[in-house]
Amino acid sequence: MSTEKVFPMTHAGKEKLEQELEYLKSVKRKEVVERIKIARSFGDLSENSEYDSAKEEQAFVEGRITTLENMIRNAKIIEDDGTSTDTVALGKTVTFVELPDGEEESYSIVGSAEADPFEGKISNDSPIAKSLLGRKINEEVVVQTPGGEMKVRITSIK
Repeated sequence: MSTEKVFPMTHAGKEKLEQELEYLKSVKRKEVVERIKIARSFGDLSENSEYDSAKEEQAFVEGRITTLENMIRNAKIIEDDGTSTDTVALGKTVTFVELPDGEEESYSIVGSAEADPFEGKISNDSPIAKSLLGRKINEEVVVQTPGGEMKVRITSIK
């Protein structure tokens, strides 16, 4: 018997997924069905690129709906349990200085379902997060990245 993957996420992350799911089910699904109807009206389906494109989009939308439903069903909400802010943990925002040049970076460590590096949210499965989890303020850590090793010092945890 296989166990389903658990998706750690914040309340906000789960709400964002629920909103996307609702949009896909109530709006996008209907738009795609309408595109398929219009494309069918053009006649011969064997050489109808509009029909093929709409069917591909339908497959993508249905796949995304299934994925979102699974993620929401298996969501494990990251609670702010008031634990100390001196140890890096899931749901915390960590700021560190890259050594030796002193470039400062901040990231929130979240579950893979809501990771968005452009918004400063990195997955707990990422190399940076894996290296930082469980570490404390002022600790120096060597982070393995695809571009090589990077040495950092943790300056704050919120």
